[in-house]
Amino acid sequence: SVKRRCGGNYINVDSRKAECLKLIEDFEKLVSGINLESILTPSCEETSPDRYFLQNYGYLLSSYWANDNSVRNALQVEKKSKRKWVRCDWDIISSVPYHKNNSINGYSSLIFSGDHDMGVPYAETQAWIRSLNYSIIDDWRPWMINNEVAGY
Repeated sequence: SVKRRCGGNYINVDSRKAECLKLIEDFEKLVSGINLESILTPSCEETSPDRYFLQNYGYLLSSYWANDNSVRNALQVEKKSKRKWVRCDWDIISSVPYHKNNSINGYSSLIFSGDHDMGVPYAETQAWIRSLNYSIIDDWRPWMINNEVAGY
């Protein structure tokens, strides 16, 4: 399996690990037609320009919101930390060190994960939480909206 042959490392794989690279290539072919961010919706290429615009309008708004000076001040973003917030900034491979630092400094965390996202699947979220050694202060349970399960 990919997990066994790649040892859980699927990013920046050593080029000498030919079997691992081949398995990753095979996996990527299998899921190439799936919208990894929302498995229940078509990939962008399959959507009309209007539908694509509507689906991604929230992303545009989040950029305006996160870069607004009043929002940055309210969130106490230090001016020298990051000049501009950019969605999907892939410079950070792992956020674990940042979350550990926040925990050490007394900050709480809200961890949210959707179940329709192959980019960060549920099992990966659980492994990430375990790697932080966070204490569980409340059992996993459904949260409801209009008597329907909206998440856990």
